[in-house]
Amino acid sequence: MTNETRHELPDLEAMCRFGEMIAGRLRIGDVVALKGGLGKGKTTLARAIIAALGHEGEVPSPTFTIIESYDGPQMRVPVVHADFYRLDDPDELEELGIDEYREGAALIAEWPDRAGGFAQEAACLLLTIVDAVEGPDKGRIAIAGPGADWLGRWP
Repeated sequence: MTNETRHELPDLEAMCRFGEMIAGRLRIGDVVALKGGLGKGKTTLARAIIAALGHEGEVPSPTFTIIESYDGPQMRVPVVHADFYRLDDPDELEELGIDEYREGAALIAEWPDRAGGFAQEAACLLLTIVDAVEGPDKGRIAIAGPGADWLGRWP
């Protein structure tokens, strides 16, 4: 990864604070692409971001629905939370209508590589969760060089 930085996220509280930091900088049109193996904490981070944006209530994993939308007056930024794990081919995005979902919203994308990746987009923040959020392996998250639209916003 180019210009990679790493943040230590040793527990769930740290993961939530990191999600709050992202939420505070998130804009319509942004993509937060979350990479990492099964059980590494992608959905946990997505939940933290969505909650920090103002959503109250449950945030189910979109593993089976693939796409969940969060909008309404309580949300600072409308969000589409997508889990592309079950996609076999990036061409399936067109069938899902992802462009329509993304219009007027930010996208949190789990397993972005299965959707063709989003790293080429200027508004993409690519995060790779290296270790598990909980357990003996202290969590670490690697941040690839943020897209050009994130450069002025990212600490």
